[in-house]
Amino acid sequence: MKYDPASEKSPLPFSPFKSCTVPRPIGWLSSVSPDGVENLAPYSQWQNLTFDPPMVMFSANQYPDGRRKDTVLNAEQSGWFVWNMATWDLREAVNISAMALPPEESEFDRAGVTKRYADLAPVPMVAESPVHFECRYLSTHRMVGDSNVGTIDIVFAKVERIHIDESVITPEGKLDIPKIRPIARMGYYDYAVVSDTFEMRIPGASEDEALGLAGQAG
Repeated sequence: MKYDPASEKSPLPFSPFKSCTVPRPIGWLSSVSPDGVENLAPYSQWQNLTFDPPMVMFSANQYPDGRRKDTVLNAEQSGWFVWNMATWDLREAVNISAMALPPEESEFDRAGVTKRYADLAPVPMVAESPVHFECRYLSTHRMVGDSNVGTIDIVFAKVERIHIDESVITPEGKLDIPKIRPIARMGYYDYAVVSDTFEMRIPGASEDEALGLAGQAG
């Protein structure tokens, strides 16, 4: 099977596109508007960009009526947002925070999570999440799609402070991912959870290269 998505409808009853790039990390992002309205929402198009210095990005589709997402506007106007790690224990809260709520209603309250404030800016964080990044806004790149909802804002930011709950750090000084059990976005209504990990070392690579400290393979 093959088809050209720009000119042909998917031959499958459900579009396979989002189910091919999987799993996708969840950008569970909290932000605040200049008027003090706090927001919490998950984004399935989130990724780290580099590590020296640590920088990240997320992509937000517009609403069908052309409105831009609150997280994008808040990041641009306040200069900050926070990434909260989405985990298996917090899966229902992540899902609830995806609801389109009226501006006066807090996703934190609806999702039943606790607010704790960041150090560098007055942005709320999900206290129950084991890892947080305080992200300073850098820029937005807009890409126009074939529809309002297909048009995206790609937001770039620098991670200025990292918070890690010490209970999820192993004696060797690594994150205990099987204990954290992060969740990730798949296609359709599907999610994945990381419960098992395995290690592979690049043949002939140095320790720094094996840990990703010396760059990437060409």
